[in-house]
Amino acid sequence: MSPSHALRTLRCNARPIAGPLRRLAALCAAGLLAACASAPPGGMDLSPVVPRPSPSALPEGWQHGGFMEIFVRGYADSDGDGIGDLRGLIGKLDYLQALGVSGLWLMPVTASADHDHGYAATDFRRIEPAYGSLADFDELLKQAHARGIGVIIDYMVNHSAATSPLFQASAASPAGPWRNWYVWQDPAPGGWDIWGKNPWYAEANGSYFATFGMDMPDFNLRHPPALNYHLDSLRFWLNRGLDGFRLDAVPHLIENNARDWNDQPESRALTRQLRGLVQSYPGRHVVCEATAEPKMYAHADLCGSAFAFGLETALVKAARGQPEAVRAVADYFGSGTDTDPEQAGPSTRMGVFVSNHDQFAGRRLWDQLAGDEAAYRLSAATYLLLPGTPYLYYGEEIGQAGATGLTGDPEIRAPMSWTADTRTGGFTAGQPFRPPASNVASHNVAAQLADPASLLAHYRALLALRKALPSIARGSWLRPVADGATLSFQRRLGNEHTVMTYNYARQPQTLAVPGLPAGARLQAVLPGQAQTLQADASGVAQV
Repeated sequence: MSPSHALRTLRCNARPIAGPLRRLAALCAAGLLAACASAPPGGMDLSPVVPRPSPSALPEGWQHGGFMEIFVRGYADSDGDGIGDLRGLIGKLDYLQALGVSGLWLMPVTASADHDHGYAATDFRRIEPAYGSLADFDELLKQAHARGIGVIIDYMVNHSAATSPLFQASAASPAGPWRNWYVWQDPAPGGWDIWGKNPWYAEANGSYFATFGMDMPDFNLRHPPALNYHLDSLRFWLNRGLDGFRLDAVPHLIENNARDWNDQPESRALTRQLRGLVQSYPGRHVVCEATAEPKMYAHADLCGSAFAFGLETALVKAARGQPEAVRAVADYFGSGTDTDPEQAGPSTRMGVFVSNHDQFAGRRLWDQLAGDEAAYRLSAATYLLLPGTPYLYYGEEIGQAGATGLTGDPEIRAPMSWTADTRTGGFTAGQPFRPPASNVASHNVAAQLADPASLLAHYRALLALRKALPSIARGSWLRPVADGATLSFQRRLGNEHTVMTYNYARQPQTLAVPGLPAGARLQAVLPGQAQTLQADASGVAQV
């Protein structure tokens, strides 16, 4: 078997280890093919990438505006095959600019085994074929930047797909050159339990570790070549002009034993290294998925920003008028005694949201609130004006519900509702890959663009307010007060002082807003027609 024939065999085999691939691994282990140690599995690009930091194409502070999380597969289809793509997304950039978002977070766009959610990546430097090409991705960056919008993508350092050529080569032989790229033991250790499951899975040549299930084996990030591949892959995208990353599952990068497997010191060290690499490119943004200790990961010396897991539940319950949830929202960012936002801890660096692509974070907001539009508007007006960076989930701005007849994660990943067409929702000229939202006929972009009192108009106003008042985007968190079903808090940056007050109850309430300058006048900005208020001599205003 010649080396070139062996490599063609390896490239074509993406099934469980058997036949020619097993023979190739045996030849490599026996030292009969000198090319094996350096030949990339499946023809993958594993080459080193030289860093080419370039200035950001975006305005300073762009990352403090609102982000839209987009499932490319479900956003807009440009070619009628029923699957969303990058060209479809490019065609909707004017809509996103008019909405007022400053950034896009794209769920995985790299090649994957599932061809759906994308978190089972097969190749970290190749675009999912149904989404288009690298040229399409480059054009997306160009067009987004021209509109002042940044783009970050999901990146999974922790794991790949089991069908990735890298894992197939690793599984081929305990003595093979790719073995240490993943975590193996033979026999598998006992006593492990992660979320009710044993994370060790038996193969012909040993047992591999997979935090998120047998289809997504964990990389061995203690193995320098495996880690370097990811560092180079991050540079690969940054060199193209990408504006940053959402780093997936960072508390799970290293597991030490059956007891010490979550949020280990080594995982934090790796997270620092990844964040440092990304931010060596000026103006780039990193946000981490760190369910273990999100506030810790949001510190500038760790990830720099992290999603505020737990807050989303409180926000939804507060919108329903539950006093204990209102208190939880008031308490989440601390007492608010610091006046310098740079000294206020991680509060200004949290990623706040009310729903996302994972069912564990809740169903779509419309379904969680059972279509209560008043509560929906209050929920949006709360989290879009809190400290940190707000992340909208695509379709949230129009009150999009879950997909008809589906449950679990597929329910919340339906095609975007662009029109009232109950078959396609205006998402495609063909047959959608998944049923549209259950309320597509009433809640769609076309209908709401024509209604100045729509939810879409409400979101536009909130995002415009966030851009107009720097105290909201970057200011301190001051004087949070929860009283029953009412909430107030204040934001300040320099001489700009903004006060937010909320009534989640079903009847009128009066609340006292303390800590204002004596006799201060409060001019309404949202809603603009509200009356001007004045603080008394002790600095308290009655709302």
